[in-house]
Amino acid sequence: MAVTFSDLHTESGLKALDAFLSGKSYISGSQLTKDDVKVYAAISGKPSADLYPNACKWYEAVSAKLASSFPGKAVGVKIGGQAAVAAVEAKEEAADDDDDLDLFGDETEEEKKAAEAREAAKAPAKKKESGKSSVLMDIKPWDDETDMKKLEECVRSIEMPGLFWGASKLVPVGYGIKKLQIMLTIIDDLVSVDTMIEEQLTVEPCNEYIQSCDIVAFNKI
Repeated sequence: MAVTFSDLHTESGLKALDAFLSGKSYISGSQLTKDDVKVYAAISGKPSADLYPNACKWYEAVSAKLASSFPGKAVGVKIGGQAAVAAVEAKEEAADDDDDLDLFGDETEEEKKAAEAREAAKAPAKKKESGKSSVLMDIKPWDDETDMKKLEECVRSIEMPGLFWGASKLVPVGYGIKKLQIMLTIIDDLVSVDTMIEEQLTVEPCNEYIQSCDIVAFNKI
């Protein structure tokens, strides 16, 4: 029976995953499967060893397996809305077509050479993997009477492939006014933060609550 994990970018989601992995090496048994790869892709980074020891140990094990199986530099992806889920499923179907390549099992020298030859043949057609960035934004209201809960709801209502909202907090700026400070992770080729600010955050209906937006930090992952 399929296991469902949701909101893996939140504390509650990671807590549920950590509890599920208690006493387990992998998601679906004692060996790495596509279930592990799919859940691994949905997590933004390595879980805290202090808060989620089981999930952290599992994440490190999957990372080690993937590192040995894929010599290229991996930047990772996240699973967001339906479009992102469909993209992951499409990749899995493409992987199924190559039935004679066992990425995670023991390979003989002949199998390894054959795999390398196949990868070399595919190399010219491969697209460069898109990077990810972590962004910290300050979103300021019009005044101290602005409903900050509705402001945040308006911000999080913006959805698009490659955009993942993270943790947030209210920070006092003076005269009883508080600004919303919020984290987000983006896939660089899919999301432009500047365009999102200009075309979504500072126009109707969000501009009823939002006076301005500033990018405080922008870091490549």
